[in-house]
Amino acid sequence: MDRVTAFSSTTVVLPADDVDTDQIIPARFLKGTARTGWGQHLFADRRYDAEGRPRPEFPLNRPEAQGAQVLVAGRNFGCGSSREHAVWALQGHGFRAVVAGSFADIFRGNALKNGLLPVAVDETVHARLLAAPGMKVTVDLQAQKLTLDDGSQAGLPIDPFARYCLLNGIDELEYLLGQEEAIAAHERRAGSPLGGSTS
Repeated sequence: MDRVTAFSSTTVVLPADDVDTDQIIPARFLKGTARTGWGQHLFADRRYDAEGRPRPEFPLNRPEAQGAQVLVAGRNFGCGSSREHAVWALQGHGFRAVVAGSFADIFRGNALKNGLLPVAVDETVHARLLAAPGMKVTVDLQAQKLTLDDGSQAGLPIDPFARYCLLNGIDELEYLLGQEEAIAAHERRAGSPLGGSTS
């Protein structure tokens, strides 16, 4: 997993509440377990017509959306099933953060474990972002701040352990493997058979 660092980007606004994971990545595409290759299917049923042609009115298809790394969505983003592919599809399209009024818990957990930042903001900040597609924002995980184009800031609440892993580009397993010597030393001090004690 790549380290999550501070970055600036324009936004794409999807002004809808309760966007579930089946909208993010329809179930018919869930035929693999690799983390790559899902971006083309992101919001497929809303993004393309029956012939597979991009719908020009859909936010991700507008010219000004190209290269944007921040998606601004409504409330309760990522509800529905627990599919991790939803996060992979967002990342595959190039998004590094999703800003919303609130997130479904399982989606938030999947996002943090895969290096996608779920940023929940208050109603005032949320309304400003929804009303201004294309706004340039800065996301700073180290400082735990979201900075808007006028310099105003909002907090970026995040679990400390998830923040540590994201800043260091490691997942939970890599964190545990990195603690191997500390675990072994603890076992030796505690006299555990795992530490090789004969007492």
